[in-house]
Amino acid sequence: MITAHSLTKHYGATTAVHNLSFEVPPGVVTGFLGPNGSGKSTTMRMIMGLDAPDSGAALIGGRPYCELVWPLREVGGLLDAKAFHPARTARNHLRWLALTNDIPLRRVDEVLDQVGLSSVANRRAGKFSLGMSQRLGIAATLLGDPGVLLFDEPVNGLDPEGIRWVRHFLRGLAAEGRTVFVSSHLISEMSQTADRLVVIGRGRLIAETTVADFVSRSGRGTVRLITPDLAAFAEALTGAGATVGDGDGASLTVEGLSAPQIGDLAAREGLRVHELMPITVSLEDAFMELTQGEVEYRPTTMAGAAAAGEGE
Repeated sequence: MITAHSLTKHYGATTAVHNLSFEVPPGVVTGFLGPNGSGKSTTMRMIMGLDAPDSGAALIGGRPYCELVWPLREVGGLLDAKAFHPARTARNHLRWLALTNDIPLRRVDEVLDQVGLSSVANRRAGKFSLGMSQRLGIAATLLGDPGVLLFDEPVNGLDPEGIRWVRHFLRGLAAEGRTVFVSSHLISEMSQTADRLVVIGRGRLIAETTVADFVSRSGRGTVRLITPDLAAFAEALTGAGATVGDGDGASLTVEGLSAPQIGDLAAREGLRVHELMPITVSLEDAFMELTQGEVEYRPTTMAGAAAAGEGE
């Protein structure tokens, strides 16, 4: 398990992480989400002992990374896909890592095969594409067969087949009972990969929950209603406190009442219902809604830029 206790990290006058606490349990994939500049990479670096927190602690199995006797056997981390000497071959890069933690050298070829790099094992890593570098980094995380794994943007540079492979690979690791903590800016991909989420903004915790609960927190609760009694239904719904919007001319969108409540209202008022369908909110929509006030770098829209130009 990974545990963060009141982590805080400053870089000069900038607060990268502020009083951040969360847990990453074994057996599930935990996604780590946040807008650019929210402190995700800094948090992962503190967990891996690469940055020291100004206060608080990051623990792996109850101990800080620096106290692990054979760290590669307990935790694997992919934080930088290019963290290798470019002149070394993929096999030799993994061999020297194995030697530092007394890992049997047979593991090198095992993990190269696991990530699909056996055919290029003797090629210099500096010649690898970003996608191949990601695979080599994943191989390094697996070298010591650790129970805890961290991945920072592991699908960068991968083609669709590679992204799908990583998705199933991460879920397979979690199914083995390992702790899997992964950050990604591809929210739609995370919705297919993660079971739990830790969401931060400006270095502070926004949510620590399951994917389903996070989506439900968006608060939309919109229902699409198809009825031939549009005007009468709209009046009744508004009178019951719902917010009603015009759909496609044959339907209404309703917020503030659930589908069962709308059905009960129809029965009381003698109104006809042809279809009631809750409108599903995507993880991306929920993420954008709950983090919109935490975006540090917000671009100027084309319309805004044009308006600014007109005012000069």
